[in-house]
Amino acid sequence: MKYYCEDAARVLEEVGSTPNGLSSAEAAIRLAKNGHNKLAEPEKVSLVRRFLQQLADPMIIILLAAAAISGVLSVVEGESFADVIIILSVVLINAVLGVYQENKAEAAIEALQQMSAATSKVMRDGKMCVIPSQELVVGDIVMLEAGDAVPADGRIIDSASLKIEEAALTGESVPVSKFIDLIELRDPAGDVPLGDRKNMVYMGSSVAYGRGTVVVTGTGMDTEMGKIADALSRAEQSQTPLQIKLAQLSRVLTKLVLGICAVIFGVQIIRAGGFDFETILHSFMIAVSLAVAAIPEGLAAVVTIVLSIGVTNMSRRRAIIRRLTAVETLGCAQIICSDKTGTLTQNSMTVTDTWTDDPVLLARAMALCSDAKRSLGMHTAEGEPTEAALVNHAHDLHEYKDELDEKYPRIGEAPFDSMRKMMSTVHRVDGSIVQYTKGATEMLLARCDGYWQDGQIKPITDEYKAMALERAKEFADRALRLLAAAFRPWDGEPDSYEPENLEQHLVFIGFLGMIDPCRPEVYDAIKECRAAGIRPIMITGDHIDTAVAIAKDLGILGEGQRAVTGSELGAMSDEEFEACYQDISVYARVQPEHKTRIVNAWRKAGYVTAMTGDGVNDAPSIKSADIGVGMGITGTDVTKNVADMVLADDNFATIVGAVEEGRRIYDNIRKAIQFLLGSNMSEVISIFAATLMGFVILEPVHLLWINLVTDSLPALALGLEKGERDIMRRRPRSAKAGIFADGMGADIAYQGLMVSALTLASFFIGHYMESGIWEIPARSAAGTTMAFLTMSMAEIFHSFNMRSQRHSIFTLRTINWALWISLAAALLMTTVVCEIPAMAAAFSFSTVTLREYSVAVGLGAMVIPIVEIVKLFQRMAAKASRAQ
Repeated sequence: MKYYCEDAARVLEEVGSTPNGLSSAEAAIRLAKNGHNKLAEPEKVSLVRRFLQQLADPMIIILLAAAAISGVLSVVEGESFADVIIILSVVLINAVLGVYQENKAEAAIEALQQMSAATSKVMRDGKMCVIPSQELVVGDIVMLEAGDAVPADGRIIDSASLKIEEAALTGESVPVSKFIDLIELRDPAGDVPLGDRKNMVYMGSSVAYGRGTVVVTGTGMDTEMGKIADALSRAEQSQTPLQIKLAQLSRVLTKLVLGICAVIFGVQIIRAGGFDFETILHSFMIAVSLAVAAIPEGLAAVVTIVLSIGVTNMSRRRAIIRRLTAVETLGCAQIICSDKTGTLTQNSMTVTDTWTDDPVLLARAMALCSDAKRSLGMHTAEGEPTEAALVNHAHDLHEYKDELDEKYPRIGEAPFDSMRKMMSTVHRVDGSIVQYTKGATEMLLARCDGYWQDGQIKPITDEYKAMALERAKEFADRALRLLAAAFRPWDGEPDSYEPENLEQHLVFIGFLGMIDPCRPEVYDAIKECRAAGIRPIMITGDHIDTAVAIAKDLGILGEGQRAVTGSELGAMSDEEFEACYQDISVYARVQPEHKTRIVNAWRKAGYVTAMTGDGVNDAPSIKSADIGVGMGITGTDVTKNVADMVLADDNFATIVGAVEEGRRIYDNIRKAIQFLLGSNMSEVISIFAATLMGFVILEPVHLLWINLVTDSLPALALGLEKGERDIMRRRPRSAKAGIFADGMGADIAYQGLMVSALTLASFFIGHYMESGIWEIPARSAAGTTMAFLTMSMAEIFHSFNMRSQRHSIFTLRTINWALWISLAAALLMTTVVCEIPAMAAAFSFSTVTLREYSVAVGLGAMVIPIVEIVKLFQRMAAKASRAQ
């Protein structure tokens, strides 16, 4: 049943209740049948399961296999388990670093439960009593008053100026006036948006003003809040672009390793002339070396640490990252779907314009005819938001509420109700009586006999009324909420304070316009978003006129773009929506499922989409987006718990800074990946070439040292590179762009070959310097030591080449001190492992002379001039291509 479309008596009949409520026995039966009034709790993922999920990566599986094979070989040959220990340590560190609480659904549900009211006033057995809210059942009669949290969904059966704060659910920026009458559908097949169901109350909202009585129509998961909780539990947590690319890279490397191992195994069998234990053992050892060489063991740790550093930088800019891999996702954001209330606007009604001959009298009348309070020591008024805005406006004109209340004591009133749309208060001042009335302009003008001008009362005319209504329309066209004021002098205290007696023969003072104003910093933030190729889209539960006015003011709604309501969106088929969604920049009066549908439409089309918001109604779409952005101050716990990023200052402009940081981080991660994969490429080629030529150039433990010590420090330092000057003037990168885009794959290939050639050359030179013979030895301690030194030095020097993919490192205007420190540290550790006898013995190194050391380092340093020459030709080719 659509309870809002039925009268109160029919609703009571449907739920099997009466105005006196249920009996305790009947309530117990319903509670046992339908369960408690609380939200379902999802199954939690255990810490052990999260850890095991980290080990499911193909590269990790290969490393574990390599460790197992190395362990067997160590047992058979009676050697140490150093390789096994190092490999397993790498796997353990990567798994621990990868265990993050990315599934926040359980925390979101807990926050939703905390939002529910703790106790409720209900009618049981014909008497009012207080019970725990979770014991409410359908049919219970609940009494509500100002300050109460609404404990369940219900149909209003009695209302006395009841106003409900529904911003968290609907996005409505001011409390909604409620009534008991049924709502008639214009289209029998249609429905009434959640924000327009003014004879209903919903769990998660609160009473801002007045009092009322409701009959409970839905509890627990059957409430609107329950629908949101259900949507949260069903929303899938998608992978970020970086996670997708790293997974693709993992699969590529896995296939590469298996392919090379198969080729090497075949070559060894053919060379040996058949299968024998020694051949198989030797082949497995080479397979372990190749697995270790091809897999960038330090990559996961480097990426995680670089992201963590980015998180720290973002926190300094008031952006709190809750999901680590979401950092780089911001860098490729193409769409930002933003909630209006509290995100683009201040979520605080403010008087922005007036139409009156006496602004001070108008402000005084509005303040006196309000229940909001503000003393001189208060920063802002407290009370119902609209009335607080009126008191604040009067305060700005030096009409102070506490002084007015003292000078004009209230002696009577006619409270506001939604039928007459007015409120009147009667005051005593200097021995006389004056009445102030505020309400809708057209309703107030109809009760006026005069108007205030030039300090006197003048008879009202039709021309004056027409002029006032014309100006009121101009205010309304600017999406301002209008409120008019009038007064009435009395000779003595009124005989009756009934509205019929008070609200006639009034003197019109004027009216004012209010709006939830835009945050000042958002204007520039929107411009920066557009300059960065990011399209902002407004999604709100507010009225479409208000949304359009604000969107145009901010620059969100441009020429040729549309604004639609949630009802219009709901009437569209998926095919119709897919055909027009790119033309829509503003969505108004939307419901939670609409927001998720909008986000999913953009994501389905391949756009990286961010969703910002603060209300409970934003939570499902925030979770569905590529990156969800919650508000730290005004945001609900539910939104914060499902968001990937929380803005500590609720400042939309903070998103722009986060986007810039995200782009810088992704650039730096690509530099680190190129550096590490280039290193792994050189190792694979060196091992492969050496195997084909029949000699051992490096052992697995040497490769692990290079991957984890020599390479990891410079890779981390590359993660600290500052952003390029045009970083926020680029178009967002495509989420579909591969990890090797923009020529990075070719760069890795030639740079890997370059380092391999230098390493092989160093091996033969080292063997010659020791033996004086140019030959291909099966093993050479001096050759291996020289090869290790050259490869290590080449990697260290090559990290400087990676500061820019195309620009010469000698033209960069910034200095990466972290890279210089990592160079010194890596150089020191590499020298130590070769020169200290105990370390050298563990690695099977020979003693290195100063001459040999100089040759090895000199060969390694060759990578800088070689890459500089290649970059020069690449720049020349790019310039020629642009000239065509």
